[in-house]
Amino acid sequence: MQRLLKRRDFLFVREGRRAHAATLSLQARRRASAGAIEAAPSTPEDLEPRVGFTVTKKEGCAVERNRIRRRLREAVRLSGALHAREGYDYVVLGRRSALDTSFATIVDEMVTAFGRVHGERQGARKPRRSADEAVR
Repeated sequence: MQRLLKRRDFLFVREGRRAHAATLSLQARRRASAGAIEAAPSTPEDLEPRVGFTVTKKEGCAVERNRIRRRLREAVRLSGALHAREGYDYVVLGRRSALDTSFATIVDEMVTAFGRVHGERQGARKPRRSADEAVR
């Protein structure tokens, strides 16, 4: 995956879908250039998902913020390869709880967040049966 580095890219993704968890928030948005995938063949670099990471100063000192960022980067490396979609940009916002949480939990939350931003509902309820169906 490529990295998001420019502020305008982070601001672009901010307008997209969001998924929140205890250790992170994930934002995702389809790139405008990827919207015309069928119209014109694109290079693989144009379709590759891009990810940016950010941790605000209120989450701790620089050492703690960098540690949070490293843990989240590894979680995206492990789960993003399977769940990130071509032509999308993602921003991962780190939370302070990522310092104390087990790494397996962070990866699980990352997978769940990828599913939510793409509209996949995990553990979705089954539709309720109507009264006349229940009688049968």
